[in-house]
Amino acid sequence: MGLVAVLGLTVVVSALAVVYSKFQSRVLFTQLQDLNQAQDRMDVEWGQLQLEQSTWAAHGRIERLASQRLQMILPEAEQIVVVSP
Repeated sequence: MGLVAVLGLTVVVSALAVVYSKFQSRVLFTQLQDLNQAQDRMDVEWGQLQLEQSTWAAHGRIERLASQRLQMILPEAEQIVVVSP
């Protein structure tokens, strides 16, 4: 009778372990899905930030700001001095 009780207890413990394992699997899968969605959102934001950076650093914009805010102009050819080492 003792062996049957031990085997029965082992089966119950094993069944509980399977249930717990399945529960943990579902929890981890849900976390994985959430992280994948967060990664997708961050990828989109990264693309938008790269586009914004390229817009702010556009050559035409920099040239326009240099002439408007700093009153910079292109020098005439005779004003250019080439310094050689």
